[in-house]
Amino acid sequence: MASNSRFGHIDIAPPIEVFALIAEYNKDEYPDKVNVSVGAYRTKEGKPWVLPVVRTVEAQMASDQTLNHEYLPVAGLPSFREAACRLILGSEDVDYTRIGGVQALGGTGGIRLCADFTKKFLGCDTVYVSKPTWGNHKGVFKAAGFSNIVEYRYWKAETCSLDIDGMLQDLEGAPPNSVVILHAVAHNPTGVDPTPDQWETIADLCERKNMFVLMDCAYQGFSTGDLDKDAYSCRLFYKKGFEFFIAQSFSKNFGLYNERVGNLCVIAKDSESKVKVLSQLELIVRTTYSNPGNHGARVVATVLNNPALNGEWKENIRTMAGRILGMRDLLHQKLKAIGCPGNWDHIIQQKGMFSYTGLNEQQCEKLKKDYHIYIMKSGRINMCGLTPTNMDYVVNAIFTVVSGKQDSKI
Repeated sequence: MASNSRFGHIDIAPPIEVFALIAEYNKDEYPDKVNVSVGAYRTKEGKPWVLPVVRTVEAQMASDQTLNHEYLPVAGLPSFREAACRLILGSEDVDYTRIGGVQALGGTGGIRLCADFTKKFLGCDTVYVSKPTWGNHKGVFKAAGFSNIVEYRYWKAETCSLDIDGMLQDLEGAPPNSVVILHAVAHNPTGVDPTPDQWETIADLCERKNMFVLMDCAYQGFSTGDLDKDAYSCRLFYKKGFEFFIAQSFSKNFGLYNERVGNLCVIAKDSESKVKVLSQLELIVRTTYSNPGNHGARVVATVLNNPALNGEWKENIRTMAGRILGMRDLLHQKLKAIGCPGNWDHIIQQKGMFSYTGLNEQQCEKLKKDYHIYIMKSGRINMCGLTPTNMDYVVNAIFTVVSGKQDSKI
């Protein structure tokens, strides 16, 4: 029966893969089901983790009678914005008179602010994204009006490594004033990062081609457990004199996923230019969501600005990074021990929360259908979805879909 609704002509949008997988997983009643799709930290018991330092600060906030629910400034909580910029750029020879931040709705919000700003004020219409990249990069820039979204080579399937030559060749062909999104650390989805020497080469090319650089930094601390080491690429671009943006997310390294805590760090040539950029970004915020939320940003600001709490947070970071590294090592060891066909060394060479396994779409579908292992069709897995308890089950399933043989026992 035809609908007489004014909305009747609208098609149902395709499902968002990762959220569709989560919904399937939640409905699945199989007792040994495993979810390695979701982009969030999990404990060795497979549970979400509220960082102890976050609980401490939230308890303090709840009892602080001086706090209220008044609107934040349009650009967000000043103590948060300043601390976030200092976290990513450090304190060594940094001129903060030409650096400022705008609190955003997560890292995604920061990326959208960049897309809107570069389209409207810099006249950009081309954006380069890695192949593959985080699933939302293309959609955000398309929604902001970019008509030319170009992929640059990144993942080399034959060697499960960075295709640095292909990347440089593709970026060499970029027209002037193109935006390029670079993953600052722990590339999503591949876990493959450039070496320091490769970062130097990438930076030199971006400068020569007059590209506008957006650093997407969602995983500071998750690569090595060291916040300063994980900020290497952003600090390199600062030292080289770039004017660029950094979209920071505090979803992962603070575990504040549903608080949507992000910051767009603006690096300009001088203080006057910074003020102009921030003023226009504030207008974009005002006409988009008016101003950001307080709770998560205040948690982050309190921790970053208190030496004792900051030290506790760094221990929490090391705990999360250590568990991820431990699961990488264990998965690698067990795949080798079982004799799974192929070279699995890339598992321990990749960085951060995700691993690009090299499994193809058919193998991933078989893992879900036959073994109730919910995995992205790209073969990306969240290392935190693996635990000492489910590891053998997952390894045997991978062995079966890759080798075509029946389950082997480790």
